[in-house]
Amino acid sequence: MPGILDRERIIAPAGFNRWLVPPAALAIHLSIGMAYGFSVFWLPLSHAIGITDPAPDDWKISTLGWMFTLFFVFLGSSAALFGHWLERAGPRKAGVVAACCWGGGFFVSALGVYVHQIWLLWLGSGVIGGCGLGLGYISPVSTLIKWFPDKRGMATGMAIMGFGGGAMIGSPLADILMKHFATPHSVGVWETFVTLGAIYFVAMMCGAFGYRLPAEHWRPAGFNSPASAEQRGMITSRHVHVHGVFRIPQFWLLFVVLWMNVSAGIGVIGMASPMLQEVFGGTLIHLPAALKDLGTNERAQVATMGAGFAALLSLFNIAGRIFWASLSDYIGRKTTYYVFFVLGFVLYCLVPFAGRTGSVPLFVGLFCMILTMYGGGFATIPAYIADLFGTRYVGAIHGRILLAWSAAGILGPVLVNYLREYQVKHGVPVGQAYNTTMYVLAGLLVIGLIANALVKPIAPERFMSEAQLVSERRPAEAR
Repeated sequence: MPGILDRERIIAPAGFNRWLVPPAALAIHLSIGMAYGFSVFWLPLSHAIGITDPAPDDWKISTLGWMFTLFFVFLGSSAALFGHWLERAGPRKAGVVAACCWGGGFFVSALGVYVHQIWLLWLGSGVIGGCGLGLGYISPVSTLIKWFPDKRGMATGMAIMGFGGGAMIGSPLADILMKHFATPHSVGVWETFVTLGAIYFVAMMCGAFGYRLPAEHWRPAGFNSPASAEQRGMITSRHVHVHGVFRIPQFWLLFVVLWMNVSAGIGVIGMASPMLQEVFGGTLIHLPAALKDLGTNERAQVATMGAGFAALLSLFNIAGRIFWASLSDYIGRKTTYYVFFVLGFVLYCLVPFAGRTGSVPLFVGLFCMILTMYGGGFATIPAYIADLFGTRYVGAIHGRILLAWSAAGILGPVLVNYLREYQVKHGVPVGQAYNTTMYVLAGLLVIGLIANALVKPIAPERFMSEAQLVSERRPAEAR
């Protein structure tokens, strides 16, 4: 008999309701989505020793920001490395491993805060947690595409919308927990890490055991062949083998498309909470003072608003994943990415204007719109892959393209953190230190626009023959 975690054990029986699968994916993605909310920890951790006053041994925010970079470096790397294994082992086994890595990473990070060793935070949340992010992220994608062949964009939106919403729940929860655990001798972060690690481990295990896979030739009632869609656009009914994708130009074009879209978005989302606080300072609570001139109580109020801002962005991140991915079923994936890059360019260029005019509503509105397209880019790329490369290895190919996320995890935060630090060091006011960065990030979108324009249908000789498909299926059926 197959083991409880084996792929064969989770094949759904006839009559299984496919709508029971998305909640399992949501449980895992809401948990790992807290990666987006880690900026809520930066300011407390930056005075973990001094508590109320800066201390020489306190960590810099730019140093802490490397944990955010490591998240996405190891997310993309683990997704690329283990994507093919996931297709063979099944999403349940991958989900259990992801739960152990993500929850365990919080525990290691808690130890790092307690003994004040930054390398333990990088190892715990960055490396171990990043591997959990990768496996947890891709585990539902190919599963839901198989369950919803009639609605690929909507399916991928459902599969990963929870990742965008994790911070919406996690950031306010973390803020509440830090205040609860804070003492005159602790900012309450290590205790919060332990609590969140336990919560997320349980939630992810529940999600992993909720996964089911359809039988090999299952199709939903009333499903029609995508032949008409194939005639209208770049949607294939054939399949490219995962081992051959690195030799196909379209793979690298999609890589650049995702890399530029994510680099621009991740560059600001990782610093969303500090950015709002530093740009507007006391005006957020109706006091005409910079952040550095506020008292302890006033700073705490501003920090709470920063956490709320991160949570609001997560809400729009979720909405964008469902909205744009579902819309792409009607207007096409390529057109959807054209919208992301052109409209995104305009919005990024308007952010400095919002800061100069002191308009908090405009600033917040711009970022909310940017985050819908950032989330929409993630949700639409798996369907884009399935359209071009077929569905047989969509999970594995998606995992390899997520290496672009790893590259973005380096490029985006480094641009924001170090350009900001450079400008502040050379006398630029803290509230204006992000302006040049926004224009640089807008330039990245132009590169993505060009790459998207170059995407064409894949040449017929790149696809697997019927004999190759039969040969590939045979080992799976034999198991």
